[in-house]
Amino acid sequence: MLTFKQYLDKVNAAIGNIHYPQEPQRLYQPIAYTMALGGKRLRPVLTLMACEAMGGQLEAAMDAALAIEMFHNFTLLHDDVMDRADVRRGRPTVHRRWNDNVAILSGDAMLTMASSLAAKTGNAAVLELFNRTAMEIYEGQQWDMDFETRDDVTVNEYMNMIWLKTSVLLGCACKVGAIVAGAREVDAANLYTMGANMGIAFQLQDDRLDVWGDEKTFGKEIGGDITQNKKTFLLISALNNARGTQAEELRHWLSVGADRRAEKVAAVTAIYEQLGLDKEVERMIAYYSGKAIDALDRVCVSMPLEACDAFSTLIHSLTNRDR
Repeated sequence: MLTFKQYLDKVNAAIGNIHYPQEPQRLYQPIAYTMALGGKRLRPVLTLMACEAMGGQLEAAMDAALAIEMFHNFTLLHDDVMDRADVRRGRPTVHRRWNDNVAILSGDAMLTMASSLAAKTGNAAVLELFNRTAMEIYEGQQWDMDFETRDDVTVNEYMNMIWLKTSVLLGCACKVGAIVAGAREVDAANLYTMGANMGIAFQLQDDRLDVWGDEKTFGKEIGGDITQNKKTFLLISALNNARGTQAEELRHWLSVGADRRAEKVAAVTAIYEQLGLDKEVERMIAYYSGKAIDALDRVCVSMPLEACDAFSTLIHSLTNRDR
């Protein structure tokens, strides 16, 4: 097994070697721009790790890894249009640098390119899982948009939404690598469960860091979710559990705009802490991280100890990260 950085270097090298046609420039340049923005590259690294852990050759899984990373970036490109986001990874988003129409069409092209890369594996099971995962992610995105206009979202609904929008792609990334390696179905399924539960813990940690993270290490201003009234685990739990004057105060701050940002973030954070949600979200992160480890333990009998240790270290680092 390689180190995470070594896998990452191989993924970045492969992305750098993707050939894009020269014309029309306004179709392909935004794709190259998006793919060059970087990011954690967690999903393609998981694909390569899972393939090697199951006895496969890293090179055999590279097309699948690139397919998953291309698809992930396609979703981000379209999300930025829907969210009217101006910045992605410190750079102008595609719809800001070019325009909405360019962003939509380039995103469509990225989806097709991702599907073509998945098909290059020549494995029908890979393509079937890729397409099923894509549909689940679209469902998750729609639920997320629906939640914006609802005040009665439950924690179970939120957990289902992040399962679809975030977790299934991490599960897919792990299982695809196992499929390419020719792993047993039970082992591939356990790797999927590991990745998906890691994804939930990862998202919950994002929710937590946006409220209690350190701006110097988190890399962005704390309290963005609170400022935007974003339906996170924390806000949904607060809306469901606050009572009396506490509920009235929370509703008041939800009606306050960004001109009172600092006051709003401080007040809502205080309500979260009064409700014990700082401890509850930590408990949930530990629960789903534990489920990921349990799934890993079930598949460790089929992989080298070195691979088990690498996945275990990765789960702990992602779910206990500070950025």
